[in-house]
Amino acid sequence: MGGQACVFYGGAEFSRDTDFAILADEANLLCLNEAVRALHAEVIAVPPFSMQHLLRGHAVHFRCQHPEAKGMRIDVMAKMRGVAGFDFLWERRTTLEGADGTLYDLMSLPDLVQAKKTQRDKDWPMIRRLIEADHVACQTVPNHLQLQFWLAEARTPELLIELARLYPDEAKAASSRPAVAAAILGDESNVQSALDVEERAERLADKAYWEPLKRELEQMRRA
Repeated sequence: MGGQACVFYGGAEFSRDTDFAILADEANLLCLNEAVRALHAEVIAVPPFSMQHLLRGHAVHFRCQHPEAKGMRIDVMAKMRGVAGFDFLWERRTTLEGADGTLYDLMSLPDLVQAKKTQRDKDWPMIRRLIEADHVACQTVPNHLQLQFWLAEARTPELLIELARLYPDEAKAASSRPAVAAAILGDESNVQSALDVEERAERLADKAYWEPLKRELEQMRRA
C-alpha cells in the first residue's frame, strides 16, 4: 500500500520500506507473527504489535534481520483515515504477476490515492504521478469508471481541462467538484485554486485525525 505499490502502478518512488494493509483479526495476526519471525523481524518503535493498537489506527513498525532482507523495514496498518475497511480493500485489490510467477496483491489505485491524502508533503506529488501514469496507460480507450476516477482525483489543471473538453458529459456529471466545474470553463487559474483548497482541507483533516494518535504514541514513548 506504500511506495512499493506506487512503483507497480508507474508512479516510481524510491522506498526503503514495505507498507502493508492487513486484516486485524486473531487468526491473521498469528500468521503475521509467524511471518515476522521467519524474517527475524523485531518491532523498532512504539506502539507494540497488538490488535488494540492496529484497530486504533496506529502503524506497527518492524525491522528485518534475516540475511536476505537485512535492514528492510516493514510497516503494517489495519485502519486508515478515509479508507475503506479491509474486506472492501481486498475485494477491490489489483493482483499482478511477476516474471517468476509471484503474485502481488496491491491496494486498488483509487484506494491507494485515498490513502496518500495525508499531511505529508511527499504524498501529493505522488498522487499526481499515479493519476497521470494511469491516464497515459489507459487514455486511448478509457472506460466509464476510469473517467470518473480521473475527474474525481486528477491534480493538474491541464489534465482536468483536457478531460472536460474530451468528455463533456462525464465532466458535467462530476462538476460538483469545484476543480472540474472550473475545468469545464477552461479556467486554469481557478482550477489550480480549487485544487489548492482541496489539498489544504485534506491536510488539515489528516492532521486532526492524527493528533490524538500522536498523543498516545508520546505517552507510550514516555512509559
